[in-house]
Amino acid sequence: MAVKLVALDIDGTVIPPHGYGATHEPTERLTRAVRACVDSGIHVLLASGRMFPGTSQIARHFGLTTPVICQQGCSVHLPDGTMTHEFLIDRGLAIEICGYAREIERAYEWFNPLRYVVSARSRATEQYGIVSGIEPEYRRDPENSGVRPTGVGIISTHADANGIHRELVARHGHELHVLDFPEVTVAVAQDANKGHALSLVCDDLGIGRDQVIAIGDSVNDAAMLAWAGRGIAMPHSDAYAMDAADEVLAPGEDMLAAFLENLVRSAPAG
Repeated sequence: MAVKLVALDIDGTVIPPHGYGATHEPTERLTRAVRACVDSGIHVLLASGRMFPGTSQIARHFGLTTPVICQQGCSVHLPDGTMTHEFLIDRGLAIEICGYAREIERAYEWFNPLRYVVSARSRATEQYGIVSGIEPEYRRDPENSGVRPTGVGIISTHADANGIHRELVARHGHELHVLDFPEVTVAVAQDANKGHALSLVCDDLGIGRDQVIAIGDSVNDAAMLAWAGRGIAMPHSDAYAMDAADEVLAPGEDMLAAFLENLVRSAPAG
């Protein structure tokens, strides 16, 4: 069937990996390619680990009017910020994870779609604030900030994150969706993932999964790569994205733009 929607991750996909944490914008060629998709009748949707302000900034850059998926799929927003779907984490489980973070003497984060509260400042928290378009809030007890959380995370290092991920999966894997990032291990509600969020948006738009292409590069993209009729991993993707994808994008200069240009050329007329 004809492609009706392309779902794009932002950091590592629309924005190259070296652009994370910087005021980096999509290339001019990619911007033209995304707009050409929209002009040809293909919806383009952004699905990001960023919070709403940072995600909507890139959507505005492209001139998109589709909903945006934020925070690994914890929330879906219309362009004006109206939230159409939100998946809260159980507060009791979130507090247990905070307790484990204190046990192992690690900083931890507590967040919802608009607020990001962290127990200690670090390079990783500052970077996330930059790309998300928000100011991180620092306090020793984020769980007492009054924020109803969509997720919590334990901040660590490349060396330790995988071990923390294994421990959280052992403790809470049957109750929560646990994501293994290089410097942070994030726990969200079981149904909070980009694949589920993408399915809800497509239901709203009347688009079937076999009419969807999803492109991403990371663990938080795996669910949408698996759900889409055609899941495509970037060449530098992590093992989670590679395993979930149907194919890997061929490496090359501005490879995502080239793929979208090809997609528009092959789209049925009318």
